Amino acid sequence: MNVDTRVGGPRVLVAGASIAGPALAHWLRRRGAEVTVVERAPELRPGGQAVDARGVAKEVIERMGLAAAVRAACTDTAGAHTVEADGRVVETFRADDDGGDGFIADIEILRGDLSRVLYDDTRDGVEYVFGDRIAELTQDADGVDVAFAGGDRRRFDLVIGADGLHSQLRAMVFGPHERFLRHLGQVLAFYSVPNEFGLDRWLLEYQDQESGRSALLRPIQDATRAMAMFYFASADFDVDPRDVAAQKALLRARTAGLGWLTPEILAHLDDTPDFYLDQVAQVVMDRWSSGRVGLLGDAAFSSSPMSGQGTGLALVGAYVLAGELAAAGWDPDAGFARYEARMRSFVEANQEIGRLNARSREIPGPDAEPGPDFTGEWFTELIGRAINGVELPGYAGVPDSGAPSTSPAKP
Repeated sequence: MNVDTRVGGPRVLVAGASIAGPALAHWLRRRGAEVTVVERAPELRPGGQAVDARGVAKEVIERMGLAAAVRAACTDTAGAHTVEADGRVVETFRADDDGGDGFIADIEILRGDLSRVLYDDTRDGVEYVFGDRIAELTQDADGVDVAFAGGDRRRFDLVIGADGLHSQLRAMVFGPHERFLRHLGQVLAFYSVPNEFGLDRWLLEYQDQESGRSALLRPIQDATRAMAMFYFASADFDVDPRDVAAQKALLRARTAGLGWLTPEILAHLDDTPDFYLDQVAQVVMDRWSSGRVGLLGDAAFSSSPMSGQGTGLALVGAYVLAGELAAAGWDPDAGFARYEARMRSFVEANQEIGRLNARSREIPGPDAEPGPDFTGEWFTELIGRAINGVELPGYAGVPDSGAPSTSPAKP
C-alpha cells in the first residue's frame, strides 16, 4: 500500500488494477477525488495479450500526457502476414494502414506493459492495495460501506468495478455472471514462447479453413521471445478458470492436427510463465450502475478480443466516467446516467464488430446463413463509429489538477 497527499475530495474505491482501473484513477485524481484501487493479485500482472489504441482512444492517451511513455513501451509491430501451412504469405496488413487505425494499430502494447505505464503514472497520488479484494459492501443514500477480505472496513462515496470479464463486483451487486456473459462460440489461448521462429516485427497468422482454428505468433519488445495465440471454436465453455492443467489439456486436444508451426509452439506449453485461456465473450447489460456502484471496461461492456477495441473502450470510458461524475458534482445518479448516455452507442458499435468477426470464423454447415460481407459501405460506417464514434468533452469548468500543456481540449 502506498499513499500520497490526499486532496479532500470524494472518496472513490476502484476494483481492478489492469488497464481500466488505473486509467480511471488517473482521471478521478485529476478531477479532485481521493482514489483507492484494490487488486486481488499480489502485484501487477506482467505480459498478457497485445492490445491496441485507435482513433479517439489515442486522443485520450494524449490528454493523459502519456503518449510518449505508451509509445516507448509498444511492441513495434510492423504489420501482419496471413500465411499458408507452408509459410507462404497470402495477405499483408501494415501498421500504418488507415492512418494507424487498421487491423494492426500503430499503438500496440502488451496489456501488462500498458498497465505498468498507467500504474507508474498514478502510484504517487493514488492508494493501491494489492493482494486484497472486496468481500462485501452495503450502500445507502450517502455512501458505501466496504468490507475487504483482508479484514479492513472502510466507507467510500462511490465504488467502481473495473475488474474484468469475470467481475466479482458485478456478480456481487448486479447478479450472476450467466445473466450478462454472451459466449461468442470461440476460445482464445495465449502464452509467451522463445523466439526460435525468426520473428522480426511481423505478426504471423495461420487459419485452417476446414476447422476454423487459428494459430498466431506475434513479436513483443523482448526480441528473444514471442507471443503465441490460438483460437478454436467451442459451442459452450465450462472449464474451471482456476484449473490450468485442464485448460492446457483442452488446448492440446482442440489443436491436435493443426498444421503450420503448431507442434513447435505447443512444445513450450508446459514451461511458459504466463499461460492464459478463456472463452471469447461479451458483457451485455441494460445498466452499468446501481446506486453508488458503477462498472467500467470489460466488467461493464466487454466487446471481446474479436473487436480489437477492449482497451480503447476502457480508456475512453475512464475519461468519460470521471468527467461526467465531476461535472455532476459527484452525484451518482446524474453522473452515471450521462456516462451511459455518452458511451452506449460507441460500445454497441464495438460489440457488433466483435460479433461479426466471431461469426466470420464459424465453419458454415449446409443450412447455415452466409458469413458477414465486410466489403460494403455499411461496414466502413460501422468501423468509423467503433473507432471515433464518441465525443470527448472538454469538461470546461470541471477541476483538472494535472492537464499536460500539450493536451488538446474541446469546448
